Amino acid sequence: MKSYSFYSLFFLILFTSCSIDDDIPQVITEVMPIESVDVPEHFIFGQTHEISVTYSRPSSCYQFYDFIYAIDGNTRTVAVVNTLYANENCTQEPESATASFELTVTRTETYVFKFFQGQNEDGVDQYHLVEVPVVLD
Repeated sequence: MKSYSFYSLFFLILFTSCSIDDDIPQVITEVMPIESVDVPEHFIFGQTHEISVTYSRPSSCYQFYDFIYAIDGNTRTVAVVNTLYANENCTQEPESATASFELTVTRTETYVFKFFQGQNEDGVDQYHLVEVPVVLD
């Protein structure tokens, strides 16, 4: 009898607690085009430097999530990733946002940054290129 009561209670809880709710926020990530960058004129070998980027969020539903950061030799490709909360009440006005990351200089050669700026009409990725020389302290 105990077993029957346990299974009955288990199935009752299982079927009443699992409901699909349309009010659950839908979360999507999206890469945002970078509009401008703030990079030092030069890096000092062995030191850590802050790099800031400014981008436009289409609405207040977009929030900074992370950077996509790819390394290929001395080239660094950088893009901003935002989280889009699709089911939220949002202000539908574009707003400027700034995000930054730190880079510790471990190479003596010039760093080349490719900041993602979106795609052109043909779907080809566009980048803002910045070269930053390294000086020895």
